[in-house]
Amino acid sequence: MASARTDLYQIKEKMYVATDCIIFGFDSGKLKLLLFRRRVEPLRGEWSLIGSFVRLDEDIDVAGHRVLKEITGLDKVFMQQLKTYGKKDRDPGYRCISVAQYALIRIEEHDEQLVEEHGAHWFEIDDLPELILDHRQMVDDVLAQIRQNARYRPIGFELLPEKFTIPQLQLLYEAIYQKKLDSRNFRKKVLSLNVLEKLDEKDRSGSKRGAFLYKFNYKNYQQLMDSGYNFEIV
Repeated sequence: MASARTDLYQIKEKMYVATDCIIFGFDSGKLKLLLFRRRVEPLRGEWSLIGSFVRLDEDIDVAGHRVLKEITGLDKVFMQQLKTYGKKDRDPGYRCISVAQYALIRIEEHDEQLVEEHGAHWFEIDDLPELILDHRQMVDDVLAQIRQNARYRPIGFELLPEKFTIPQLQLLYEAIYQKKLDSRNFRKKVLSLNVLEKLDEKDRSGSKRGAFLYKFNYKNYQQLMDSGYNFEIV
């Protein structure tokens, strides 16, 4: 009787490992997702998350950062693994396991020309086209994860410019949670946390009076976390 080890060597079928990158940006008060047209059969030309097979000489997280940089020109941004999707019939083309990773980028910093060259396009999160395979499930799963994390961690600040107003911050959290927040309570809450640094600059794009700009103070945030403080914005 052949051993299990021998049986393994006799298997001829291949199984691929891929990473699908769920790339979020925030623009004009809207949470957006970067998609492109699938380049391989089957389902070639359909809207897809931006992914790649993992190379033999790279770690999975390295593959995710490679894809992100190839498409947007950005590196050293927030990126985190979500989960692994491995149903045997998830891809009709071949047996493929995908490790989903999500990135939060400052949309004004990405390379628009690179995105255009790859045929990618930004879609508002509440107006997404139909996605291939289980990519919609990936998006739903990561949105649930972001909403959970954003309540207790400053994850949302990764999507904002370095300098921002309180109304811009509120719009971001409204986009993440898909609900309207009370302006007075939100402002009172975020300022009470002492993690925002008020600047002597104003954003006058919305009115002549303008709104003061703020920066996120990571040092104060870390001190709060080290002290066991329950950081909760929403």
